[in-house]
Amino acid sequence: MYSLMPEDFESFIQQHRGAFDEPGPSPRVWDALEKELEGSRKGRVVSMLGKNWFKAAVIAVLLVNAAVLFYFARHKQQQQQDLAVVIPEMQDAKVYYTTRINEKLELINAYPASELGLDSTAKQELQLRNDTYKTLENELKKNPGNERIRGAMVRYYQLKLELLDKILEELHERHAAPTHTKKQYEAEI
Repeated sequence: MYSLMPEDFESFIQQHRGAFDEPGPSPRVWDALEKELEGSRKGRVVSMLGKNWFKAAVIAVLLVNAAVLFYFARHKQQQQQDLAVVIPEMQDAKVYYTTRINEKLELINAYPASELGLDSTAKQELQLRNDTYKTLENELKKNPGNERIRGAMVRYYQLKLELLDKILEELHERHAAPTHTKKQYEAEI
């Protein structure tokens, strides 16, 4: 075999220098190579998106919807937990005032409608669960920790009781004793 020492190697390079200095590939080959490299630089994901942009958009929309649904489900669960904390406090007040209001309404309803002098709108407002009550109840569900709404709910009950007490006072003043209940009055007619 042929063994080259460093001196021999240098002389070999000097002798064959022309063979080493041969021109490289033609410019056309370099241009084709550059175009091929530029095409692969885009990346696989980008080229896939170019072909399947509609599918990518649908997936993105689905992911956003899933995130929004998860957020609202979590938020709803948190509200229910907050409401569970508030309910014991408000439940006692609700039972107390509801019982008293219903007792007063029964006393008022014992009088014949002609003696009450109330139209259908006034009767509807006297009921416990009128529009104001429903609005307050919805607000309390939305904001269970809001002290102002809880206070407004208790104040609603108190005002309803005061109104019913005033109506009963007027009815007692007009009729010294309610000797005729509604059933007795209807039986006489």
